[in-house]
Amino acid sequence: MKVCHKCGTTVELEKVFRRDECPQCTSDLHVCLNCRFYDQTKSNACMETQVEPVQEKGRANYCDYFSFRDAGAQQAGKEATRKLWDELFKKG
Repeated sequence: MKVCHKCGTTVELEKVFRRDECPQCTSDLHVCLNCRFYDQTKSNACMETQVEPVQEKGRANYCDYFSFRDAGAQQAGKEATRKLWDELFKKG
């Protein structure tokens, strides 16, 4: 499930192009904040090592590595991690 980074609205697009906007808040969709490679802890806030640096992470860009992150998979991963953490450190 693709969701807008700004308002959380579900986005029903197969492929996101540079000029695409959120149908709810009209913010740009082809932005680092919506990309599966976005990671604030990495150099240039991107897990892709060959990418050109992008200054404004919330504005449309021409990055060829852009891939819209799947919020459903991300949430499932967080829940699985939490479950493993709880099992590892459960009391009793």
